[in-house]
Amino acid sequence: MTNGSTPILIDCDTGIDDALALLYACASPDADIRAVTCEAGNVTAADVARNTLAVLELAGRSDVDVAVGRTVPLLQPLVTTPETHGPQGIGDAVLPPPGRSVSSRHAADLIIEEAAAHPGELTLVTLGPMTDLALAVLREPRLPVLLRRLVVMGGAYGAAGNTTPVSEWNVAVDPDAMAVVLRAWSPDGPVDWTAGPPPRPLLLGLDVTEGARYLPTHQERLAHVAGCRADGSAIGRDGVDSPIVRFVHDALAFYFRFHERFDGFRGAFIHDPLALAAALDPGLVTTRAVTVDVELGGALSRGQTVADWRGHWGRPPNADVAVTADVATFLDRFIERVGGLAAERSGVAR
Repeated sequence: MTNGSTPILIDCDTGIDDALALLYACASPDADIRAVTCEAGNVTAADVARNTLAVLELAGRSDVDVAVGRTVPLLQPLVTTPETHGPQGIGDAVLPPPGRSVSSRHAADLIIEEAAAHPGELTLVTLGPMTDLALAVLREPRLPVLLRRLVVMGGAYGAAGNTTPVSEWNVAVDPDAMAVVLRAWSPDGPVDWTAGPPPRPLLLGLDVTEGARYLPTHQERLAHVAGCRADGSAIGRDGVDSPIVRFVHDALAFYFRFHERFDGFRGAFIHDPLALAAALDPGLVTTRAVTVDVELGGALSRGQTVADWRGHWGRPPNADVAVTADVATFLDRFIERVGGLAAERSGVAR
């Protein structure tokens, strides 16, 4: 840990908003990125790995270890979403092929090894299905106390689903993995926590992440900070292009069309950057401690995350569910940080 920064592991299925979260982490002085792990979700595991490596190179962070885990969910067939993120997961954007390969370590092994080497220090942020994390905690049941905290973008705790009427995408891809994770972190779970239960995971569901709407006006502000046009092109003869702003613009152009068609507004929900920001600054969200479980059997409700807000089950809380988020502050930070990184990478004086 350096200068008060938060050591983090990021687990993702790099589509558009995962890529924006990676840029936010790379642009944040309070983020000490130790490694990134990948699994299939928005796109195939091979596409996720390529996107992750390429985005980190774009941000100047080729030093960050990237590991791939499961290529399919624990039990059910893999379903990807090219209609949401584009055929390769980054919308209309095009990035050069990465100049390096992924780690020889399996993602689940990396999570266990890093947590064991730095007990109580690392915050794990999951931005995709929980397949890798489920494998990790099955291999090392004491993982919950080896981590400082778990922060999850996943679920819908009072909002409608975005994949089925009741299920959010990351959970719907691998609900069995979500069930393993929730059980592993439960005070009444399979491990006898003699020294007390692990810190409750912070869960950010659609209830708060759909409040994080990135609009064309935000892209204009980002470009202003970076010193270029909204599409990343140079301003005037002496200006310089910004590859980062161009990437954000082109990736989001696809996302904007998707949300305009299905959600009725020209913009995009940037779920994953909000979760990453909350991992660095939990003060961005208010939470309630609650018991959460996931439905695995219903023909219409498989993948639904169920929060026992009234305590019907009589079980101790196993999660802190975000109920509100300071979206305005988050968006200001996203623009300032990612715009600043874009300016730095383009050699623009600020």
